[in-house]
Amino acid sequence: MMQTVVSVTNLMALKEENLNETEEKDQNEKHHDFKTEEKSSSCSHEITSSSKNTETQKTQATNLNSHMKINTGERPFTCQQCGQFCNGKESLKVHMKTHIEKNSLICLQCGKSFTQKKTLNAHMRTHTGERPYTCQLCGKSYTRKGVLKTHMIIHSEEKPYECDRCGKSFTLKKNLYVHMRTHTGEKPYTCPQCGKSFLRKENFKTHIRSHTGEKPYVCDQCKKSFTEKGTLNDHMRIHTGEKPFTCPQCKTSFTVKGNLKTHMRIHTGENPFACDQCGKSFRHNVNLNNHMKIHSRENSFKCHQCKRSFTDTNNLKNHVKIHIGKKPLMCHQCGKSFSKGGSLKTHLRIHTGEKPFTCEQCGKSFSQKITLQLHMRVHTGVSSA
Repeated sequence: MMQTVVSVTNLMALKEENLNETEEKDQNEKHHDFKTEEKSSSCSHEITSSSKNTETQKTQATNLNSHMKINTGERPFTCQQCGQFCNGKESLKVHMKTHIEKNSLICLQCGKSFTQKKTLNAHMRTHTGERPYTCQLCGKSYTRKGVLKTHMIIHSEEKPYECDRCGKSFTLKKNLYVHMRTHTGEKPYTCPQCGKSFLRKENFKTHIRSHTGEKPYVCDQCKKSFTEKGTLNDHMRIHTGEKPFTCPQCKTSFTVKGNLKTHMRIHTGENPFACDQCGKSFRHNVNLNNHMKIHSRENSFKCHQCKRSFTDTNNLKNHVKIHIGKKPLMCHQCGKSFSKGGSLKTHLRIHTGEKPFTCEQCGKSFSQKITLQLHMRVHTGVSSA
């Protein structure tokens, strides 16, 4: 009996020993697994951190490359639909919306389409005439806030952009960029129909209308249309009677600045248009063109009564009035009639007292150029015989 109890006791001790060994082994295995997991987690964190650093470096490099393209002028991203160049992938994506969303926002008056509502709203002002952004210094108004902001630079008289070739300064960098083409001879805008090239995009667009016949600027009073907005503005002065360009010497006023410039040649004696065959010079290019017909013997306009020939139809019309005795142009002050507009204009100076032809030596003025030329002989000593 005693032997059986000892045997049972030994068996229980052995089981307890085996149980302790099993628990210790499990704890060792768990500890080993924890260390392995910790090590794996640490490695994973290091790999993720390294990956993030690599991605950041790549992004920074990409941004730097894109920025450098702005300075170098390189534009490697090209639109496959219209050929426009962009200096970055994001810029190309934004540009592509003009094709993808082409019909999303359409102007109901002219059919032009836009990708953004604010751009359409700004465009609509070209139809309504609304100009909500007004310069507080000169009162000039604009359809867009950005254009007003650019305009304000004019009043600051700041011209920070200077041409390194001729020294001319500009308020805007883009104006300097366009100006540089006068030195390089670059004309990037070429007409696909006639091949004529232009420095400025605005001039190119206006030229295209000469082929299409488009005249988008319409006078709201007489419905006459024009290819350029500036020409419409000049035309409107016919209705308003405004003549803002005044000659400083004789006080004659004009609706168009170009007419004043041509008029000033009367006082200065400048004749910039010279015949390359006989050397005779003229104030107007049209007069030179008519004169050139003398050398080419191109007198295609003939009088049927006396067989005399003329270089242009206006001269023939004026000549025919001699035969029929027609004098349709009448002076409203004295009733005298004339066959030519120039003769009436000269006659009117008798009533107005205008004397636009001034002697540079003695200051005496005359109503006719021929009278000034005769007077000059007093100073030169040339005989009138």
